[in-house]
Amino acid sequence: MKSGFVAILGRPNVGKSTLLNALTGEKVAIVTAKPQTTRNRVIGVVEAPARKGHAAAQIVFVDTPGVHKPGSQLDRRMLQEVYDALESRDLVLVLMDATRRVQLEGLAEIASQEPAAEGTEAPQTAEGDDARTADSAEPEQKKRGGWASEDEFLFGLIQKVDCPVYLVLTKIDLVQKEELLPLIAKLSQAHSFAEVIPVSARKRDGLDVLIDRIVAKLPTGERYFPKDQYTDQPERFMASELIRESILVETGEEVPYATAVVIERWEEPRPVSNRPRKKGEEVKSPLTRIAAAIYCERDGQKAILIGKGGSKLKEIGTRARLQIENLLGTRVYLELHVIVEQNWRESKSFLESLDWRNELERISNDQAVPEQNDDEGQE
Repeated sequence: MKSGFVAILGRPNVGKSTLLNALTGEKVAIVTAKPQTTRNRVIGVVEAPARKGHAAAQIVFVDTPGVHKPGSQLDRRMLQEVYDALESRDLVLVLMDATRRVQLEGLAEIASQEPAAEGTEAPQTAEGDDARTADSAEPEQKKRGGWASEDEFLFGLIQKVDCPVYLVLTKIDLVQKEELLPLIAKLSQAHSFAEVIPVSARKRDGLDVLIDRIVAKLPTGERYFPKDQYTDQPERFMASELIRESILVETGEEVPYATAVVIERWEEPRPVSNRPRKKGEEVKSPLTRIAAAIYCERDGQKAILIGKGGSKLKEIGTRARLQIENLLGTRVYLELHVIVEQNWRESKSFLESLDWRNELERISNDQAVPEQNDDEGQE
């Protein structure tokens, strides 16, 4: 049995989430045509059966936000998610969109140690180089002109990674095969990749090859997750992401990036009654009740999200409800409302509250308090 963590890196809109969903066979990550759709690390677990020449394996894929130059506290937090994924990984996949022009002209001028997100350390290198923060390194970066493109920054990130790095060319179904060889040659000059694997997630072309090549490099070990578990995300977070996906699809260019979704109330469905049914009486499936807040930064954005007579909010809710029903396997009553929280993308405390890992810890602590009080009362 083999097992290990595989970090998926790439610039925005290279198809990382599409690939993850195709590999797991489940909708683990939301997907839209807009960049920066992914804001958090998203785990997808794949069970690879034993094949001729390969042992069975559990592959834990870690999808990360698209690598882009941070312009806000939210962006810096997203970049930190990338660094966190690189801290514990056995293999790295660098995804490059085969339909895009690669911008690596200034790669030679990038420093050997790229800056980390604000207040954090960059991943330690095989040689043990000292880490630097973005703030401390920024002046030096500016003196050198900085990284000129997202591609350059991405390749700078993997220069010191001390594990196998695979180049995965995505969307190969949209380009001619003769166009791939020059692209592979250019990218291979910028980094010595352990493998180069062209894939099309949409057509599932090359996915079996990718899995086999990954399994070949993973260490022997035990499963990290139960065999039938395909993600570590709680349903509450996945529901909030599906609402955010609906916002990204249903609204224009500016509004989606200024929105965040928080689940305020989640009522599990009551058990279906076993009472005798009248002839022809419909047996309704369980109902999950969810209330969520959509946060934006300005009154104008709130007006767009609500729409004339609430029409836009209804469209967002209807699309999200259908997706959440598919996720939960129950009927869903979804209640949405919009709140203006000015400049929330620069608020560290607000961003902390959006992290579902912190939310789980808070819920766990809240549930522990009544139990302690009950014990005290019995004494």
